[in-house]
Amino acid sequence: MTPDELLVKARRALASAELLLERGDPEGACNRAYYAMFDAARAGLLSLGTGATSGKSHSGLIAAFSLHWVKSGRVPLALGKAFNRAADLRLLADYTGSPIDEVTAGNTIQDAQQFLEAIEAGLVDTGGSSS
Repeated sequence: MTPDELLVKARRALASAELLLERGDPEGACNRAYYAMFDAARAGLLSLGTGATSGKSHSGLIAAFSLHWVKSGRVPLALGKAFNRAADLRLLADYTGSPIDEVTAGNTIQDAQQFLEAIEAGLVDTGGSSS
């Protein structure tokens, strides 16, 4: 997939997250918000040619994103932390059955929106891609 295709996929996941929250499914909303961030991170890494997008684990991709986008200053540390929080919430929602409240889900969706916007801006700034 290209960075642009991954960003389209990320935007679709974000829209799904919003719909799920509106329908009273905060766990599903957190899952889709995380995948919006995940696909945006893949787009960002792919645009840099790091090869990190083909990793075999979510934690590997998160670590590569932190190295190439957060530590390099392409995005603020707060967005890197938001990505990690979303990953933790997805694991809770998908594997533990722990309930997630609507406020937390709403905040995660807002974080995902900001994350996508930062990646899109970063791709434009680096000439990697633009949507």
